[in-house]
Amino acid sequence: MLKIRQPTPSPRASRRAFLTGSAAAAGALVIGFRLDLRGARAEGAPALSAVKANPNAFVRIAADDTVTVMIKHLDMGQGNTTGLATILADELDADWSKVRTEFAPADAALYNNLLMGPIQGTGGSTAIANSWMQLRKAGAAAREMLVAAAALDWKVQASQITVESGVVRHAGSGREARFGELAAAAAAMPVPQEPRLKDPSQWRLIGQKALRLDSVAKTNGSAIYSLDIRRPNQVTAVVAHPPRFGATVKGFDDKAARQVAGVIDVVAIPTGVAVIARDTWAAMKGREALKVTWDESLAETRSSDVILAEYRETAKRPGIVASQRGDAEAGIKGAAKVLEAEFSFPYLAHAAMEPLNATIERAADGSYDIYAGLQFQTIEQATAAAILGTTPDKVRLHTLWAGGSFGRRATPSADYIAEAAAILKAWGAKAPVHLVWTREDDMAGGYYRPTVYHKIRAGLDAKGSVTGWQHVMVGKSIMIGSPFEAMLVKNGVDGTTVEGASDTPYALPAYRFEVHNAREGVPVLWWRSVGHTHTAQAMEVFVDELAHAAQVDPVAYRLALLTNAPRLSAALKLAAEKAGWGKAAPEKGRAMGVAAHESFGSYVAMVADVTAGSGSLKVNRIVAAVDVGIAVNPDIVRAQVEGAVGFALSSVLRNRVTLKDGVVQETNFDAYEPTRLTEMPVVEVHIVPSQAAPTGIGEPGVPVLAPAISNAVFAATGQRLRALPLDLSGLKGV
Repeated sequence: MLKIRQPTPSPRASRRAFLTGSAAAAGALVIGFRLDLRGARAEGAPALSAVKANPNAFVRIAADDTVTVMIKHLDMGQGNTTGLATILADELDADWSKVRTEFAPADAALYNNLLMGPIQGTGGSTAIANSWMQLRKAGAAAREMLVAAAALDWKVQASQITVESGVVRHAGSGREARFGELAAAAAAMPVPQEPRLKDPSQWRLIGQKALRLDSVAKTNGSAIYSLDIRRPNQVTAVVAHPPRFGATVKGFDDKAARQVAGVIDVVAIPTGVAVIARDTWAAMKGREALKVTWDESLAETRSSDVILAEYRETAKRPGIVASQRGDAEAGIKGAAKVLEAEFSFPYLAHAAMEPLNATIERAADGSYDIYAGLQFQTIEQATAAAILGTTPDKVRLHTLWAGGSFGRRATPSADYIAEAAAILKAWGAKAPVHLVWTREDDMAGGYYRPTVYHKIRAGLDAKGSVTGWQHVMVGKSIMIGSPFEAMLVKNGVDGTTVEGASDTPYALPAYRFEVHNAREGVPVLWWRSVGHTHTAQAMEVFVDELAHAAQVDPVAYRLALLTNAPRLSAALKLAAEKAGWGKAAPEKGRAMGVAAHESFGSYVAMVADVTAGSGSLKVNRIVAAVDVGIAVNPDIVRAQVEGAVGFALSSVLRNRVTLKDGVVQETNFDAYEPTRLTEMPVVEVHIVPSQAAPTGIGEPGVPVLAPAISNAVFAATGQRLRALPLDLSGLKGV
């Protein structure tokens, strides 16, 4: 296979230099880079536009005319491999039927996320947003190099040559050549740093429904996930983790475990006791026979209801001011009407289809290979290297398809990768080790969406306008105590905790938002849409309450508050129009509710049509309008919003992770039930036309669903259900 590359330095020397750069970046992991998981913002646009063209990093053209696009991000089902390939292929003028993808190696110097800093990673719905100009320039530069090679060979002007669907042509001479025929010569051409980009009117793939590149492989089973990896002489390991977070191993008796057929060894590691066996079943049976004594002196032993009760008490005290404008207290004192509400949210598991797992092996030269659905490659590479006592350049990462993540694979501690490395080290690296977490391990393993409590108080004047808004939130910070605290926590405020509320787009004249960073022992992490999972519910349900108190239509009330948010207003208007907002309900107990929210640089509004009453709730229809800038692949945008509805609906209706004396109670899908097909509403997705740079859609569809449904329930029954999941037993007959 030939690849377009810069002629100097040599490919090998260049590759060594990039590896060296990657090691240096990873070595300065916790102090040397900026991490911003909030997604694309307008202020980031100039930096993204200034990125240099580097086709060598992103495109491979083979003699058989196939075009392979190197994907620097993890694809966990969101379809970014297709979207990223679309961007490059359109500027390259490639034949879409010849386009392939390959996950890039771990190399922060080449493949960093431009919106996160010098780190290779996927998160914050940034894959398309940060790669937009980078891949356009890479594709355009490769195209110009192919044209230059043809012009030199045919002795014609490059301006007289056209490119279409993988064929380079010169009309005057009638000559033409396929990409594969020109690739070798093109590789020797200088790399244009500012290639001419297409005008949007010239796009053939961007904005169209290009077929997903991964569909066939995922349908016929040929797509390789980390659970599929089988290395020579590979063994399987499962770990006995403590039943309570914060507990450690005091001692263990492995005699019975070693007698289980297939068990090879038992080793202690920092996170528990690992049983190594010939296969997964033997490892699991060996773990069942293992007897471990736990030191729970520092363990979290409280129950969920106790933790939430403490949060309510904490909210009565002054917190850290995260956002303030005007005098909210004075505004409320002078109000004609004052409203108060509280909102509570439980821990939530990510519950991805593929539980956490990874394979690790030591090569003959002392280097290492790791195979997994890797989401934060720079962190994972550096963490594994530190545990194994080597340098990051000696750890090769092989990113594979991931069966979901929703944030779980992107841990600041690289927890399950670290665990795999610890097992290999403790066992002496005698053979490749495949670490497997069972569903129960995955569900009870922590790193949940935090449990959160909101308390809001606001005043209205005689006309129903907001005079003051006081908002207090209590929840455990994801970033405090992590390696990213210095970068993401400012003056005690974790941006991932307060996003969507402290930066509300509503034009409130007097607003004060306070946060309390709770201290408890349950490990927490970003969960699809992070802080927006709870701030959108609190903000949008309370705004609906204000609209009702003011006796103003909820859509009209929001639009009056969104005078400084034209894109969110446009999405709200489109959703309302397409849903038929304002029409009479067809039957008693049926009504619509609305919500609108900005997250990760994207704007989403939803209208929920529900039938509610007598302890039951059916979501009939969801109408969504989304503004994601340029929709690279509209079909994938719609699919992501549809998927967000399916993902989030179960958390609206029933899902929660609870602790009883510190022990997780929901450890499989019998107690943490996903959305059923019979529960799925009709979902309509409308895309707001835009010429703005693309933003993300993997997460923004999640936050608006719960408040839209909650507000619809109120419209249908007159009863407010603020806490999630919704307590349907409180619904009375209508």
